[in-house]
Amino acid sequence: MPDPGERTIGVAVPIPDPYGRALQRSRASFGDPLAPSIPTHVTLVPPVRVAAGALAEIEGHLLAVAADERPFPILLRGTGTFRPISPVVFVSLAIGMSECENLERRIRRGPLDRTPSFPYHPHVTVAHHLSDDLLDRAFKELSEYEAEFPVRGFSLYEHGVDGVWRPQRDFAFGAGLSA
Repeated sequence: MPDPGERTIGVAVPIPDPYGRALQRSRASFGDPLAPSIPTHVTLVPPVRVAAGALAEIEGHLLAVAADERPFPILLRGTGTFRPISPVVFVSLAIGMSECENLERRIRRGPLDRTPSFPYHPHVTVAHHLSDDLLDRAFKELSEYEAEFPVRGFSLYEHGVDGVWRPQRDFAFGAGLSA
């Protein structure tokens, strides 16, 4: 039973529509039961439990990080996998990887300073914890996938008691930059 004084949050770059919905539909077509519960995204901070009272400090930190960032492009192209270490197939970032890495480093300070379970590798998960046949299918079907879009900020998500990840607040880039 979750502690009522805690929240599970994550920080991510949302994948805009029509790409986000298309990848979410693909994820569902592979039989991933989490597809309807997780908006399509590039994770910056994976799920973490925090005290509910820490949310104001966390949001202040995220505002400060976003204020100094500039928009950048992401080009999604092809697939990758973390197998055999983790049963995950993902769409790869061909452009925007270093910007996401920089953003992750900046966000994972202060109130979000945590030791990650795995080295950070920006990606868009399209199949997770499925049979090898379904993971292979996802890898093959999206191997030629390509989409490009600008990233103008990131979002704070909260994991609901119903298992659904919902955006709570968006953080636009550049509020602290002078013209």
